[in-house]
Amino acid sequence: MSFLSRLSAIARAIWPWVRIPFWVFMGLLFGFVLPYTVILNKRVQDRFNDLVFAVPTRVYARPLPLAADEAMSPSMLELELTFAGYTRDERGEVAGSWTKNGSTYFIASRGYAGPDGGELPRRIRVVLGKGQVLSIKDIASGKPIDTTHLDPARIATLYGSAQEERRIVRLADVPPLLLSGLQAVEDRDFKHHFGIDIGAILRATFANLRAGHTVQGGSTLTQQLVRNLFLDRDQNYTRKFNEALMSVLIEAHYDKGRILEAYVNEVFLGQQGSQAVHGFAAASEFYFGRRMEDLRPQEIALLVGMVKGPSYYDPRRYPDRALSRRNLVLQQFVDTGLLTAEQGKAAQATQLGLAGAGQLPHNRFPAFMQLVRAQITSDFDDETLSAGNLSIFTTLDPAAQLYTEQAVADTAKALGKRGDAAQAAGVVTDAHTGSVLAIVGSKDPGDQGYNRAIDARRSIGSLMKPFVYLVALTDPSRWNLSTLIDDSPVAMRQPDGTMWTPQNDEHDVHGMVPMVDGLIHSWNLATIHMGLEVGVPRIKAFLESFGLQDVNPGPSLLLGAQGMSPLQVAQLYQYISADGHALPLLAVNGVVNADGRTIKRYEVKGGDGEYQDAVRLTTWAMQQVVRSGTAAAIGNSNLGILNAAGKTGTSNDQRDSWFAGFTGEHLAVFWMGRDDNKPSGLYGATGSLRIWQNLFRKLPTRPLSTALGPNLEMAWINPQDGKRTDPSCQGARQFPVVVGTLASESEGCFWQHVENIFGSGKDEPAPASTASVRD
Repeated sequence: MSFLSRLSAIARAIWPWVRIPFWVFMGLLFGFVLPYTVILNKRVQDRFNDLVFAVPTRVYARPLPLAADEAMSPSMLELELTFAGYTRDERGEVAGSWTKNGSTYFIASRGYAGPDGGELPRRIRVVLGKGQVLSIKDIASGKPIDTTHLDPARIATLYGSAQEERRIVRLADVPPLLLSGLQAVEDRDFKHHFGIDIGAILRATFANLRAGHTVQGGSTLTQQLVRNLFLDRDQNYTRKFNEALMSVLIEAHYDKGRILEAYVNEVFLGQQGSQAVHGFAAASEFYFGRRMEDLRPQEIALLVGMVKGPSYYDPRRYPDRALSRRNLVLQQFVDTGLLTAEQGKAAQATQLGLAGAGQLPHNRFPAFMQLVRAQITSDFDDETLSAGNLSIFTTLDPAAQLYTEQAVADTAKALGKRGDAAQAAGVVTDAHTGSVLAIVGSKDPGDQGYNRAIDARRSIGSLMKPFVYLVALTDPSRWNLSTLIDDSPVAMRQPDGTMWTPQNDEHDVHGMVPMVDGLIHSWNLATIHMGLEVGVPRIKAFLESFGLQDVNPGPSLLLGAQGMSPLQVAQLYQYISADGHALPLLAVNGVVNADGRTIKRYEVKGGDGEYQDAVRLTTWAMQQVVRSGTAAAIGNSNLGILNAAGKTGTSNDQRDSWFAGFTGEHLAVFWMGRDDNKPSGLYGATGSLRIWQNLFRKLPTRPLSTALGPNLEMAWINPQDGKRTDPSCQGARQFPVVVGTLASESEGCFWQHVENIFGSGKDEPAPASTASVRD
C-alpha cells in the first residue's frame, strides 16, 4: 500500500473527529484573522508611510565670523559656542568642542557647507583682548588665519512652510556606535529575525521564571517600534497579539534600514512638561545640549540604556540609577567588541555630563522665523520644502538675539508697574548690509502669538523728524544745519474745520534757531515750519519710495502721526546707517541643497548711494542728539565712546515710546507701549532708549566714525546770516556743510563789534538749551 493511500485512509478515519474543529479554524481564519490582518496591514502601512524619513529643511543661524580686530568679548564667544552645540572639555580636540586658557580659546570646529562656500573642520586658537579678536591661528599648521567661520547653530526645522518640533535624522547621520550599541543591548538578532524573535522570547521566559520576576525582555526593536507608533502600555494578550502581528507585517513590507531609521527617530526617551522627547536626536539636545552626531561613547550608552525605562532611568531625577545603567551598557559595548576595555573603563569613569537644564528643540525665535518664512515662501513652494534635505542659512546673530531678548526683559523689569503693563518689540540689523540680526516681537521672546515687530502699526512720533531734515538737506543751496528755522507757534485749519495747534513738549518757543538744534532738542514747532517750507508732499513721496503705503498726507506727518512697525522703521533708518543705500532688510543669506550646492542666494549689490551728503549731515546731527540732545543718556554714559547716532520718539499722550540708533556696526530700533493703546507713561528716552542701552552694554560693536566724508567740511558759521565767520566771533558755531556751498571768504568780527557798540535790531537765534530727555 502506497504512502498516499495510507495517508488518505488515516484522513478518512479521523475526519469525523476533526471536522468541526477544522471548519471552526477555517471560519476564524477567513472570517476574522485574515480580514483583521488586512485591516491591521493597512493601518501599519498608512502610519508607517506617514512618517517623514526625508531629511527636513533645516534652518541655521549665520556662521560666526572670526577675524582679527573683529569686535568680540569672551562672554559673547562662549555664548555663541554654547548655542551652536559646542562642548567645553579639557583639550578642545574633538570636533564640536572647545577649551580656554585665560583669554586664549582652543576650538575644534566641525566645518559646514554654506552659500558662501563653507569651511573645513579644523582646530584653531583664538586670542581675545581689548573687546576684540587679537589673533587667530591654525593649530595644525601653526599659520595665522585672517578670517574663518564656525559652523552655525540650527535654529529651526521646516516641513513645508510649517515648523514642527521634531529632529528627524537619516540613518547615515547616526553615529555607528549608537546603531551597533542599540542592537547589542536591545536586539542582537535584529538583522535576522522576522519581527519577533522566538529564541529571545524563550530565553527571557526562562530567565524570568528562574528569577521569580521580570528581569529580561524578549521584544525586538520592531516590536518596540510598534508600541511607540500604535499601541498603549497595557499588558494583556490582545496587545501582545497585535504587537506580534504588526511587527511581522512591518518586517514583510520594509527593509531593516527603514525600520531602524524609524526606531531611531520615534523611540520615547523622556518628557518635558506636556511634550514628549522622541528620538535620539531630540534626546541628545534635551539631555546634553548638543547634536547627536557629536555624542561621546558614555553619552550614547546613557541614551541606549534609557530605552529600557526613560522615566525610571531619568538622569536628572535619578542620577545614581542612570549612572549604574549607563556603566552596565558600556560594559556590554566592551563585551560585544564595540569598545576596547580601555575605552570602556575611561567612559565609565566620567560623570553623566548633563546640560544644565532640559531644553527641547523648539521654535526658539518665532518673531525672526516669521520673517524667514515670508522670505523663502516667495521662492520655494511647500512641495519643495516638504521634500526636505535643504539647508537655509539665515542672518540671525545668536548673541545679538539673546542679548536683545535680555535687554527687553531687564528694562521692563526695571520699569516696575509701567514695564509690567507695557509690551515691547525690537529689530537689530547690520548697519551696513541690512542683514537682520535679531527680532523680538514680545516681552516674552518665545511668544508664538502677535509679532509686534512685524505686524504692529504704531505712531512713530519724533522718529519721523530725521527724515524731514534729510529731505530738506538734499537741497544744499537752500538748507544746511546752520540755517535758521522758526520755532514759533503754529495754528492751521484742518479739513474738518478744527484748528491744529501743536506745541513743543515743554510748551515753550525758541524763536529763530539753527536747523540742527531743532533736531537735537526735537522741537516740534521748528520741524513743522521747516517741513511746510520743504513741502509735505516731498516728504510723503520720500517715505513711499521705501514701499510704505497709506502715508498720512497732512502736516501731522511731520511729527510722526504715521503708524509703522519696528521693522518698517528699521528699513527707513537702514537708509541712513548704510550711507544712503536703500537696502532691503534680509533674513536669509542663501539655500543649499543636499549636495552642498547653493541653489538660491539672497544678496543686495549696493550702488553708489543717493543723497549721501544729506545722509551724512543727518547722521552727524543725530550724533549730536546722542551727545547732548534728547538721547544724551547714552552720550553721558560709558556708551558715549560709540559715537552713536540716534533719535528718540514719543507719540501723543505717551502711548508709544521709540528709539532708533546705530553704531559703526549695528542698527537697533525699539518700541514700547501698551497693546490697548492706553498711555504707557513712557517717553522715548525713559523706555525704549533704555533697552538700546542695555543691549549695547553687552553686545560688542564698533564705534560710529566721526569723519564727515569726502564732500563735506566743517565750517565756522554765523547762524544770523549763514556766512563763514571767525571762531572768535560772538555766536560763531561750527557746522558741517557741503563743500562749495558757502563762500570761502570769512566776514570776520569787525561789523559785529560795531553792532555791539551801537546796538542791533536783528533777531538773535536762540542759544542751544539744555536738552529735554522726555521725547
